[in-house]
Amino acid sequence: MKKKQAILLSSALLTMSILSACSSGSNQGNTGSTAVTTSAAPAATQVDAKPVNLKFYTWDNETNQVARQKMIDAFQAKYPNIKVQNISLVPGNSVESMKKMDVLMSSGEEVDVLEYGNIDETLARAAAGVLAPLDEFYAKGNVKPEEDYYINPKVNGKYYATMLTSSPYFVLINEDALKEANLSLPSFDWTWDDFRDYAKKLSKGEGNDKRYGAYFHTWGEYTNLIAYSDLKSPYLTSDLKPGFNDPSFAYFFNLRRAMEKDDKSVKPLADVVGAKLSYITEYLNGKAAMLATAPFMLDNVMNKEKYPHTFKSVIAPLPRASKSGEQGITNIGGSYVSVASNSKHKQEAYDFIRYMTTEQEARLELSGYKKADPKAIVDRLYGKAADIIDVTSLQTTIFDKRIKTNFDPAISVSYGNQLKAVLEKGFSKFMLDNTTAEEAQKWMMDESDKIAKQNAK
Repeated sequence: MKKKQAILLSSALLTMSILSACSSGSNQGNTGSTAVTTSAAPAATQVDAKPVNLKFYTWDNETNQVARQKMIDAFQAKYPNIKVQNISLVPGNSVESMKKMDVLMSSGEEVDVLEYGNIDETLARAAAGVLAPLDEFYAKGNVKPEEDYYINPKVNGKYYATMLTSSPYFVLINEDALKEANLSLPSFDWTWDDFRDYAKKLSKGEGNDKRYGAYFHTWGEYTNLIAYSDLKSPYLTSDLKPGFNDPSFAYFFNLRRAMEKDDKSVKPLADVVGAKLSYITEYLNGKAAMLATAPFMLDNVMNKEKYPHTFKSVIAPLPRASKSGEQGITNIGGSYVSVASNSKHKQEAYDFIRYMTTEQEARLELSGYKKADPKAIVDRLYGKAADIIDVTSLQTTIFDKRIKTNFDPAISVSYGNQLKAVLEKGFSKFMLDNTTAEEAQKWMMDESDKIAKQNAK
């Protein structure tokens, strides 16, 4: 790798925030259903072409590796001259895998294809020069990215990744707890104030045996889910200025404090951080009745061997900001695949990521490809777990015509991961240091302004 690229990437590493293990971040996508289309993949390479070996870096766990290998096998049957090696750096952990990937690339390791857990991380690497632009490959294949993918990460007008998965947020609820509290499954008209009321009614018991009404994890998304769904950017205004002075931050910060301090319906943030709690076990062990999450959580729900439980999970839409707020607005996360700038086989690497994002038969997640049939994927993935996942409420929630996000991928910067870290630290100051929401917002505005100026140099 060029020395300049390595220096830029090392600088990005120093400011990397702790991010969602699966994708969370500021992503979007319409989840409307259309026919499955596999013809979008590029035409097969000639059998007598020179053999090529591709290194594909992921964080696949054992289950994902099996499914991914089926896709790789199908790709290799179509492209017999290309062999793909799936290298899972830290299985099941996208955060540590991305860090390890950065170190490998900074040391000059040859890489061909990379998977990233969210748009902020993808843009940071594109700006650091470690990803190859895809424009020439799109042009050659007559691909119009906006017509094919929900989100298209761009830096300086160039495309740097294709969207592999789409992951709309919803609220997972313990049906037994819901019935016990004599509460109905929330619909699209419920608000965050209603969510707070439900959490109070779903809370039960005391001490170590207490079941909290809801659980909030440490990721930036949970500090203000309204910002990630209703705003065009959770960090920026339309003119790319820091946006942490938006009123939604004060509202959601104060909501979180009231639920923790006054209602005692959510586990204290200090306990979540201090004990390094897992959102998976807190929900599946029955310690929390509600969890705002996305489809990546459903694999854990189905894994009864690792997370034994008998209750069924029902699915409700993410609450709206207010009684007058638009229904169906949500945060839609996703993962992305890119071609490494130091790859010696960029065309073949592009052929592979194009195939992976358009082929649907062996997928384990909802697709970032607009022409896929997400309902068929949901039936295939979760229909067998109808005893513990209410597939009907899942389908009616994530495929409702009202589901959308206001996030605008054009309002993004390469240092978005740094701004997310500011949000997480600002919220921690508010909750743990007992500052006011306004004081926390001022600190976040000042810090993000410094970061913007540093990146402008």
